[in-house]
Amino acid sequence: MTPENRPPGLGRAITAQFGMVLIVGAFVLPYAHLLLTSFKPPTEVLAIPPTFIPSRFELTNYVSALSDPGITRSFVNSLLVAVGGTALTLVLAIPAAYAAAFYGTKLGKAFLMVALIVRMLPPVALAIPIFQAFRQLRLIDTQLGLMLAQTVISLPLVIWLLAAFFESIPQALEEAALIDGCNRLTAMLRVTLPVAGGGIAVAAIFAFLSSWNEFLFALMLTSVNAVTVPLTIANFKSQFGLDWGSMTAMAVMYSLPVIAVTLALQRRIVAGMTFGAVKG
Repeated sequence: MTPENRPPGLGRAITAQFGMVLIVGAFVLPYAHLLLTSFKPPTEVLAIPPTFIPSRFELTNYVSALSDPGITRSFVNSLLVAVGGTALTLVLAIPAAYAAAFYGTKLGKAFLMVALIVRMLPPVALAIPIFQAFRQLRLIDTQLGLMLAQTVISLPLVIWLLAAFFESIPQALEEAALIDGCNRLTAMLRVTLPVAGGGIAVAAIFAFLSSWNEFLFALMLTSVNAVTVPLTIANFKSQFGLDWGSMTAMAVMYSLPVIAVTLALQRRIVAGMTFGAVKG
């Protein structure tokens, strides 16, 4: 194809596609390395020079990881804390965001600003106060305590996300429901929340991921009974130091539920991310 016959914009399209490939590769490459390392023989995990593709694929690292007696409990703890924390976050965030978005009062705007300021605080700044409060309430090393701590961290972001989604919903929908005899609560439950389902799914996946991957509060607030998988992964050790093979195998298994949840909610997430983009 000569330069004269080249379609207009072809160079920009090729450049854009090449850039997208580089960006996707930058995200995929670390996980691909993690996945391939989990299948390497134990002697090859720390080989010098390092290898990217295993010389042979083995399940030794997975067997070693699953043989740890605390794996099952830590998985159960992570699942309960993530699901419970996400549910509690949504229960608290939905009415707060709804009131701030639909009533549009100065107090509601100030509330959203406070939530944003709290979100800007690093979690480590809240760690010591939360630890002292939970110690007084006897919530240290409990699933409930860790669940509440995760809710404290996720709640400001979820409120901000949901408020933006609720603001995109025409208030005429609720007004029509009120005219038809619904009260405010019924209109919210039957009209507003189904319309904002995509936005709620986006907020839920953010809250779930935040809780599922959280390490700091799990480290500070647990010791034996409520230990989660991130702590278990960090504690994989052998007589020669950290057991990197078992750690990578456990990390791969721990990422599978997140991938499954994301794929299951893919349509909801896409719909929520584009919710309110087109009006009229």
